[in-house]
Amino acid sequence: MATETFKYGEDHDLQTVTVATFSETLDKGYWIILIHGGAWRDPNVDSINFANPAKSVLTTSPEYSHALRHIAAFASISYRLSSHPDHPQDQSSTNPREYRSSAHPDHINDVQAALAFLQAKYGFGERYILVGHSCGGTLAFQSVMGRFNAGVSHGPIAVLSLAGIYDLKLLRDTHKEISAYQDIVEGAFGDDETAWDVVSPAVAKGADGVEGGWTAGRCAILAYSPMDSLVDATQWETMNSALLDGWSKRQSREKSRLLAMLPLEGDHDECWEKGGELARAIAFTVGRVPEVTHETESIS
Repeated sequence: MATETFKYGEDHDLQTVTVATFSETLDKGYWIILIHGGAWRDPNVDSINFANPAKSVLTTSPEYSHALRHIAAFASISYRLSSHPDHPQDQSSTNPREYRSSAHPDHINDVQAALAFLQAKYGFGERYILVGHSCGGTLAFQSVMGRFNAGVSHGPIAVLSLAGIYDLKLLRDTHKEISAYQDIVEGAFGDDETAWDVVSPAVAKGADGVEGGWTAGRCAILAYSPMDSLVDATQWETMNSALLDGWSKRQSREKSRLLAMLPLEGDHDECWEKGGELARAIAFTVGRVPEVTHETESIS
């Protein structure tokens, strides 16, 4: 497995993507493209420490040998971050290429730029699975929504989102007694709450005016742990309903589709910090994509 880190942008040191390829499956397997979480702002959560535990489990555990035969590469995207109150920087003495002060649409623009770079270099078309955790799940779905996917030549065959944030107002309202939720959303998207719906995957409308903006792809896996103490189950349920409703209203029957609700174990970050649950979710998705024959499924 050959690993290399590439720059996809020139504005910031965080504009990198780390790629690990398998030469024997590079031309036929799926690319697993990962987008880390961290509330758009946590410098302690990055593309390397997000990807490595699950990648290690997938490449060393015999139980995942079948899934690994269908994987061409892992690519983990780093993107510009918003400022974090617990990790302050002095703007006057910090290199601009290291200063964290980004706001929407910087995060999603970086994800799209990274996808465009990977497509130009490797040309895998739709042969990829977009995997995001927490706000990485938000970015994964934003990247396939009509409003934001102009720079993406090919959408993914599947999106796997773990503990994703899909409705910003709902997240804030559910936790209105905790000011940090308001601060997180404002830090990334500003204080104009009417703009929050435009970027929320479960609420945003596609070009046809229908909510649930993903019209392409074959498979959406929404993974969530009932032990999650940071993102509540209403986000999971809301996105599931939005996708079902959007697909139904569009009557998109030209492709068979799978929408699965996949339960996880552990608290919010444990699924990727330990690697096991993220690896299991990736293997589950890889195993389902070639066999999509129906539209919805609940996994217990």
